[in-house]
Amino acid sequence: MAPDLEGSTDPGPAPDDTHSDPTAGSTPAEDTAAEGLTDGTADGGARAEDVAEAAAEPEPEPCAEVDAGPPPEPVSGFTRFRAVTALAVGPLATGYLTIATLLAVVAGSASNSRFTTAGVLVAALPGWLAAHQVPIEIYGLELGVLPLLPTLGLVVLTAMAAARAAARLGLYRPGQARLVIGTVAVAHGLAGLVVAGVTVDAEVTADPTKAICYPALVSALAATVGVARRCGLLAALRRKADAVAVAGLRAGARAVLLLLAAGGALLVFGLATSVPAAKALVPAGAGDAVGMLLLSLGYLPNAVVAATAFVAGPGFALGTFAVAPLEFHGGALPGVPLLAALPEHRASWWPALFVLPLVIGVVVGRRLRDADEAPVARLRGVAVATGVIAVSLAALAEIAGGRLGKGPFDPISMPAAALFITLVVWTAAPGAFVAWFGGPRPVPEPLPSLTDDEDDPEPAEEIADPDPDADPDAALEDERDAHPNAGPKADFKVDSNVERDADPSADSNAECDAAADAEPKAESDTESDEQLARTPGQQDPTEDPAELPSPRDAVEESGEVARD
Repeated sequence: MAPDLEGSTDPGPAPDDTHSDPTAGSTPAEDTAAEGLTDGTADGGARAEDVAEAAAEPEPEPCAEVDAGPPPEPVSGFTRFRAVTALAVGPLATGYLTIATLLAVVAGSASNSRFTTAGVLVAALPGWLAAHQVPIEIYGLELGVLPLLPTLGLVVLTAMAAARAAARLGLYRPGQARLVIGTVAVAHGLAGLVVAGVTVDAEVTADPTKAICYPALVSALAATVGVARRCGLLAALRRKADAVAVAGLRAGARAVLLLLAAGGALLVFGLATSVPAAKALVPAGAGDAVGMLLLSLGYLPNAVVAATAFVAGPGFALGTFAVAPLEFHGGALPGVPLLAALPEHRASWWPALFVLPLVIGVVVGRRLRDADEAPVARLRGVAVATGVIAVSLAALAEIAGGRLGKGPFDPISMPAAALFITLVVWTAAPGAFVAWFGGPRPVPEPLPSLTDDEDDPEPAEEIADPDPDADPDAALEDERDAHPNAGPKADFKVDSNVERDADPSADSNAECDAAADAEPKAESDTESDEQLARTPGQQDPTEDPAELPSPRDAVEESGEVARD
């Protein structure tokens, strides 16, 4: 006997304390709510309402994983100033000195050049712009096809400087990366404007607008790469984008590397089969040979991009010389050892190179076939990967080409638009096919029936034909004995699940059920009442005995009326 909230002596479990452990399971809370509802008191009702509201509140979702990174450390103002200054000036000075050193090596090793320190430092200014892919003009002739290897070197230097600055400043959040990226971009943009202003009246000039935008863009991308891991930019991207999109980005990036590797392999094959021609293009002097080697190394990434465009199909053109797997137009070529890999005539096996981008498209599909159970979602991942591939290589093709004065070798072009379209075709079609048919497919759910199986009524048993030899009066008497309280007008209702009597006549009469809500006709009711009121063998004196129905016919007629 446990008292309830009002002190009654009704038996039952004691209610839980309102200050119970909130981490307890749901069962005690439900018991408390039930006690409060059955209590009938004001306190019990209030407690039940509180418990119900607490149970109705959704549980808070767990917080997404956030890269904690290193704990924030207090940074003094002087240390902050030194770190930001080093970030703004360091990459600029390092890049400029690197370009000046390369020019000094080339100028010092050349046989017919005059080397002066002032001349090298002045020439390094437009060289720094060229390393950031800013087109420059030499005596009014544009040099737009610029080497990509110095650009990659400056990107690496800027990324390392950005990572060191982020570590010194104690940055660890994605929003804090703006300080590093913005500082680097503004510093390079201002430096480009200054260099373009210094070279206005010189023989080598540059467009001030491009001198501001291109260095700022290149340095900003490099700084983003440098602080991506430190400030958790990659983790933030994974949290905001869905898993299929992230998988598509990864597959697209790997496919870009594979395509560039295929182009590089083709370039190596061309050089390996043209070693004698490459040796013939190397100058005789040691200094000239070093300069030619540095020039070839600087344009080596450009040649890889051109070879990749050849593998994809559009090919490239160098002045009047144009080459693609399906076409070839010969022409004059510069005497650079790197260009010895170019063919002298068309080969019949070149179209077989189309297998390479197709295989890479299949690889993309295989990497995305397990990205999601839904085939349509996997197609979205293939679309993301295809976009990454097409946009990246089209941008590289646009950067790697450009104007080359106004001579017979102008321009060096790699059709970016045609490359974009062909890469979409080569990678999207096989990738979508493999991702659609090669991945898991959701098990189709069975179509819901109109009625549940549990609610389906059992099939009605067939009504057995009455035995013609059975006595109809005896069968009617048995039915009246089975329903003694039915009165003079009895409605028979037989459960189909109840086992019937072995007598065929009893089965026939049991199947003739009269519905409780049925309204039989007045004549049928009257006739049925009179027939039930008579004793077996008794007849109405006013009726012809030959026209009187038998008891069995009366029962069957009443059953037909009930079914109607």
